[in-house]
Amino acid sequence: MLRLAAGSAVAGVALAATAAGLAGPWDGGQRTAERVRAAAPAATGGAHHGPGTAAPGAAAPGPATAHGPGHGPAPGRGTSADRGSVGRAPAPAPSAPAVLAPLTASAHPQHAHAPALARTLDQLLRAPGLGAARTASVVDAATGRPLYGRGEAAPMAPASTIKIATAVAALSALGPDHRLTTAVVAGQDGRTVTLVGGGDPTLDRARLKALAADTAKALRARGAAPTALAYDTSLYSGPVRHRIGVNDNIAPVTALMTDAGRLDGSTHGPAPRAADPAREAARAFAGQLAAHGVQVPAPVPGRAPSRPVRLAVTRSAPLSALVERTLTHSDNDLAEALARATARASRRPASFDGAGAAVRDRLGKLGVPLDGAAFRDGSGLDRRDRVSARLLTALLARAADPAHPRLRPVLTGLPVGGFTGTLRERYTDGSPAAGLVRAKTGTLSGVNALAGTAVTRDGRLLAFAFLASSTPSPYEAQPALDALATALTAG
Repeated sequence: MLRLAAGSAVAGVALAATAAGLAGPWDGGQRTAERVRAAAPAATGGAHHGPGTAAPGAAAPGPATAHGPGHGPAPGRGTSADRGSVGRAPAPAPSAPAVLAPLTASAHPQHAHAPALARTLDQLLRAPGLGAARTASVVDAATGRPLYGRGEAAPMAPASTIKIATAVAALSALGPDHRLTTAVVAGQDGRTVTLVGGGDPTLDRARLKALAADTAKALRARGAAPTALAYDTSLYSGPVRHRIGVNDNIAPVTALMTDAGRLDGSTHGPAPRAADPAREAARAFAGQLAAHGVQVPAPVPGRAPSRPVRLAVTRSAPLSALVERTLTHSDNDLAEALARATARASRRPASFDGAGAAVRDRLGKLGVPLDGAAFRDGSGLDRRDRVSARLLTALLARAADPAHPRLRPVLTGLPVGGFTGTLRERYTDGSPAAGLVRAKTGTLSGVNALAGTAVTRDGRLLAFAFLASSTPSPYEAQPALDALATALTAG
């Protein structure tokens, strides 16, 4: 049955185009990436709906506040994408010139609707489905000016909305064109071939097959006949298992894996995972080498030689595409990989602790409020994570700032209400917010969150974050969160 939301979707396209101007030039590479992704299989990912007890109560939120012009801090704001490649890294996709002039802060100077908005949000925040602790922050994305707040500075368990922070930190540290590289190297005598993990959970069987073909070709060219195959996962350090233990929502966090360690052929959502994804990837690589005439014994763990000869490489899609994939599908494996890539770029250990420290460092350089923030992982599966609603809206405002164009994929990767990713089945049945709300979802037992952007009736782009803990169930909390975001589109 055709959705009644089609009308609001058309309006959403028009208004979202206006909102795009707030973020500066619309990237031609981004458009290309969306067309490629639409024609390709869905991305590897996994929404994190793992089991667990209710999160401990957060600090009691303060009273709600409505902000007009000149009140509160004004945070700042801030791309090409293609498919994974084998061999030499392709050139970044070019950016197209702006198709719309950005809206300026003076376009809506008075925020005349703020008092009415405050009354509406106050009422909606009383919904029992939002549990014992609920916080909120709404800002104008064009100016960073606060429009509404309720306990907005209180640290809360963010669940998967922490991926916004992970994504911002990775883009800030590495840039949108960075790629994750998996390599095959040999010693000077060519007797041992080593598959070196590059921290790329998007490595799939097709790319692994091409990598083996290139390796076999390079070995023949050198006249080498290897007698051993090793695999190197030393890029990462610290515990391999996430603190939640064995769980279908995340594979062991290792620098080498194919298809995120999935065993059922799925591309996103919970799935059974390999107990040792690196070993399984190496075994698959050995099989592909054999298919190309290179026979080696069973692979063993090892380290790349100190003076390696590079035989072949395969590179991921650009970081811009990886960030979009992480946010759209709530990909836990990729979020942890981005956090560790940030750690390495920051000269910190690529571990849970090192990644958390690196993310905090990078966000601090953007000048966003980090009081009470704790980054225990990159995915939000760790219940000890803490962020405030104010931090999330500050990050979204940075991503919308023309001064920070490298952060743009944070906005373009957000799921679209009623249409894509983890919001595909929400804002349906004629919801007036379908196509107008783009937001990262967050779900753990007893924790529900929503943070993203909404386009108002008069074309403004608002950034919002709603965090709730001790919620009775997602079936009650999610509609309450959606009602809050929907209210913003009527402003």
